[in-house]
Amino acid sequence: MTNRLRSEIEEEEIIEPQPVKQETPAPSSGSFISFLSKGSISKEAATEALPFIIFLAFLGMMYIGNRHSAENNIRKIDKLGKEVKELSWDFKTLKADLMFKSKQTEVIKRVDSVLGLRVSIKPPIKIKVVNNEH
Repeated sequence: MTNRLRSEIEEEEIIEPQPVKQETPAPSSGSFISFLSKGSISKEAATEALPFIIFLAFLGMMYIGNRHSAENNIRKIDKLGKEVKELSWDFKTLKADLMFKSKQTEVIKRVDSVLGLRVSIKPPIKIKVVNNEH
């Protein structure tokens, strides 16, 4: 030990101990009920606030319903967009097939094989109608 004066040692012994603070118990499961029963919120005030609480609950349900409706609309829009793309591809494919099949050489091939018609070698004849009503 170090050299200290006896008066310093006596002063340290005279220091009074501080009282220990007691901790409050954790709120139990009925804390809301005890909160209401202790008088901080009276039963009358809670009853008066009930319509407002019901209104807030109604707004919450409307918000949730609106969200579900919006998500369903987004899904429908995506589905219709995919269907439009698919129909557009089908249209382009059919248009290209029609353009190919309507070429003169393709028409001649089909008519010759199905109906037995052939391309005429002779030029067309012009028919004149004479009106003799005098």
